[in-house]
Amino acid sequence: MTFLPYEQVKSALCNEQYRWLVTGGAGFIGSHICRALLQLGQEVIALDNLSTGRRENLDWIQSDLTKEQRLAFLFREGDIRDRPVCLESCAGVDFILHQAALGSVPRSLDFPLETNDVNVTGSLNVFLAARDSQVRKIVYASSSSVYGDNPELPKREDQVCIPRSPYAVSKRSVELYAEVFAGEYSLQLTGLRYFNVFGPRQDPYGPYAAVIPRWIQALERGIRCSLYGDGTTTRDFCFVENVVQANILSALQRGERAGHRVLNIGYGERISLQELFQLIRQALGKSTELSHEPFRQGDVPHSLADITCARKEIGYDPTIDVREGILRTIS
Repeated sequence: MTFLPYEQVKSALCNEQYRWLVTGGAGFIGSHICRALLQLGQEVIALDNLSTGRRENLDWIQSDLTKEQRLAFLFREGDIRDRPVCLESCAGVDFILHQAALGSVPRSLDFPLETNDVNVTGSLNVFLAARDSQVRKIVYASSSSVYGDNPELPKREDQVCIPRSPYAVSKRSVELYAEVFAGEYSLQLTGLRYFNVFGPRQDPYGPYAAVIPRWIQALERGIRCSLYGDGTTTRDFCFVENVVQANILSALQRGERAGHRVLNIGYGERISLQELFQLIRQALGKSTELSHEPFRQGDVPHSLADITCARKEIGYDPTIDVREGILRTIS
């Protein structure tokens, strides 16, 4: 299957306007998606309850936009667990990019009921609202965590999933619901299994903060950084602009019939956490050392995405690797 390069897709999109609903639009990934769509002349509704999303992200979304682009943006404060809110937000929407979720494996182990309520029940509300509003397509955020204890590398979409945490179970459950909605309600859905997304404006604070913003913040302040495990753990870190690309391409790659698929969205390379720390430390010009702590419950030792299917099916072409992404994030 042949697709236009992403830059040509963006150029074509500038000549057509659709209405997009981005759930979790005030969050890290969601805010990057909203801003990219607005810059392409699209009409965007961001739905967020601001539990983990931030108001400053809403200001950033609209910064340096034209008046027309700012007028095409609507923020709706609401919770995806509220079905009427979902239905109202979906009115007249062409595409849904469903990013809203309660993330973090450790948080899910601390709060399994809340994780299930937000991620599973909330997603079910979004899917139902999309069905009732006749939305063209839903692209939703899944996670590489669904692979769990399966040791095979790289991770391929057809591998058996052995989830190790309530978060992973919740994401796999959403995938199963998506399969049912495609078959029984004739919807088009694509699940994107994200692999360790990072980039500018990722929150470094709190006990569940991701490793890259947490380390950058600590190194800038001269605070000793902590590492769970011996440093040999590997991850496929994917810069947020690559993820934005995947969402837009997934939405606009339309089929004639309803259906569901899941796609790995990573960069396709892995780096050890020890190497990652050295990379960040060198970029910042710091000499702070690492302290090691025991492995966290629910963590998997290695992760690497096989992105062959995403390349073939939607034309996904990640252009920013972890090294360039770190430099952009720091700056």
